[in-house]
Amino acid sequence: MANLAEVLGNALSLEVRDRAALAEKLLASLEELTEEEANRLWAEEAQRRLEEYRAGRAQAVQADEVHAKAERLFR
Repeated sequence: MANLAEVLGNALSLEVRDRAALAEKLLASLEELTEEEANRLWAEEAQRRLEEYRAGRAQAVQADEVHAKAERLFR
């Protein structure tokens, strides 16, 4: 079985529409989680992102910039 880094690398090389379709399927698979499990996973992700930001490996992006980019990508 491929590891996460390999799968992610392959996924990111897909065209935008294919990435969106993949994301939709992955998100749908999460709907099977219990609310407790989903909350735990989101808390872990939020903690990971905060640690990346504090370590200088991630930058904050203004919400309006994110919205504008999403609008451009999904037109």
